[in-house]
Amino acid sequence: MNQKQADLGSGKVGKLLFSLALPTITSQIVNMLYNLVDRVYIGHMQPADTVGKLALTGVGVCLPVIMIISAFAALMAMGGAPRASIQEGKGNPAESERIMGGCLTLLVVTSLCLTAAFQLFAEPLLLTFGASENTIGYALSYMRIYSLGTLFVQLTLGMNAYITAQGFTTVSMKTVLIGAILNTILDPIFIFAFGLGVQGAALATILSQAVSAVWVLRFLTGGKTKWRIRRENLRPRAAVVLPCLALGLSPFIMQSTESLIAMCFNSSLLKYGGDIAVGAMTVLTSIMQFAMMPLQGLTQGAQPIISYNYGARNAQRVRDAFRVLLRSCLVYSLTMWVLVQLFPQTFALIFNNDPELVEYTAWALRIYMGATGIFGVQIACQQTFVSLGNAKTSLFLAVLRKIILLIPLIYILPNFFADKVFAVFLAEPVADALAVTTTAIMFSMQFRPAMARLDAES
Repeated sequence: MNQKQADLGSGKVGKLLFSLALPTITSQIVNMLYNLVDRVYIGHMQPADTVGKLALTGVGVCLPVIMIISAFAALMAMGGAPRASIQEGKGNPAESERIMGGCLTLLVVTSLCLTAAFQLFAEPLLLTFGASENTIGYALSYMRIYSLGTLFVQLTLGMNAYITAQGFTTVSMKTVLIGAILNTILDPIFIFAFGLGVQGAALATILSQAVSAVWVLRFLTGGKTKWRIRRENLRPRAAVVLPCLALGLSPFIMQSTESLIAMCFNSSLLKYGGDIAVGAMTVLTSIMQFAMMPLQGLTQGAQPIISYNYGARNAQRVRDAFRVLLRSCLVYSLTMWVLVQLFPQTFALIFNNDPELVEYTAWALRIYMGATGIFGVQIACQQTFVSLGNAKTSLFLAVLRKIILLIPLIYILPNFFADKVFAVFLAEPVADALAVTTTAIMFSMQFRPAMARLDAES
């Protein structure tokens, strides 16, 4: 275990970041397969041009609810894990355990509350998020079962971050590999062999997440972990958990507002383009998730290095880690942008083989992801603020992109274009470009002085 700490404090930054990021990127991509695999199988339910297309759209309007569940996991995980790493860097692992224990209890309580809410209000929520009379049946069938597994999803996503934060990225990768492989196996069995349709997809997902949750808890209560779940730390203490919640608000808003954004997009697209536009949005969201997950994996791989060395007052290693992270994120986002612009139909075909929907999605994809190439700057800078424990700035940047810019643009831009659907899709790249510019300026103004202060304290 001491060797792990020595690597975080003295190993070559570039090599260390990629050794941590590679399993984390794999974890992010594999974790995405839970819902991605569901959508792939559902989109190919026969006949594909009717049942498959409507079922895919129905499951698509469940995405905002799924994002809310993930957002609450991020609130406890991405708020607590960086602070736990900073305490580890300061040589205070007991405080790291107190942070983890308190956040675990909050995760469980939140999960139970969310399960009750989704069971009681599933139909009005899904109608609000863009379900139509043609798709609400599929959406309800999926969501009523999926929401029963909220506790498993929260434990897997929320507590796995504390495994990653210790440097055990291979273990955290196995967490999602176990569940995703099981989900991939169970999906066709439940959907097609048992004839359960979208209900089978949801059942396969929550069973798979349950297995992953057990794996996470066994590790964090075992002998190999540095921070162990202890009974005496499970009672949340305000002085411990409130700073974590403050820091976690940024990733929480980033993910929870995805549901609000999806509602805004779906309602506008249903108004201007009908079910096919909402179906295309489901595919676009899936592709955007695919594009963003490796970036999230890179930042999660960098988080233990940045947070640990910030706690240890090693400013130069923080600078080095950020530079490697920024270059890596930018290279990836530019590569993804090029591929999407050149081969949009290839991405669309992954989710549906209906010619009309594929053609529509390919057209929309080039617009929707028009600014993806520079988004690596946004996520590298914003997540570095989180890793440094800078709650205020990271929170502002999260609110800026989604709430201040994107939501108003969804409704404003159609007033200036004859093609209303085009204008709705255009809101995404316009908001991204403005957000990236603002983030880069704020980061350049705050990061250097922060590192200078750290140098002075060391």
